[in-house]
Amino acid sequence: MSARLASGVMVSALIRRVNAEGGSAMVLAKGDAEAGAVLILALERGQNPRFFERAMGPTGHIALLASGPIDPGDAAEVLDYWQRRRSRDPDLWVVELDIAQAERFAAETMGLS
Repeated sequence: MSARLASGVMVSALIRRVNAEGGSAMVLAKGDAEAGAVLILALERGQNPRFFERAMGPTGHIALLASGPIDPGDAAEVLDYWQRRRSRDPDLWVVELDIAQAERFAAETMGLS
């Protein structure tokens, strides 16, 4: 059994890393500090929104997987998606990362690389 980093600590580390690299990162919704799932909203210069989260991958290993709308066309659709998820899971963290290669930052920080 391996110890898993607390969600609040992981989110804080991710935000610090992204900000240190010149990006922007913020918590849109705060979840359970110990074991809340983390939903990443990745952007690049405010464009091309994509969602990712830590989940069981097709190989049976934990990975950062795409989730959410296939083609989120507008800000209202993006907002609606994460708010619906949050209404079903109040322990869910929602974190916005606006930086090139946001998926890489998230995977590395979450120990998935």
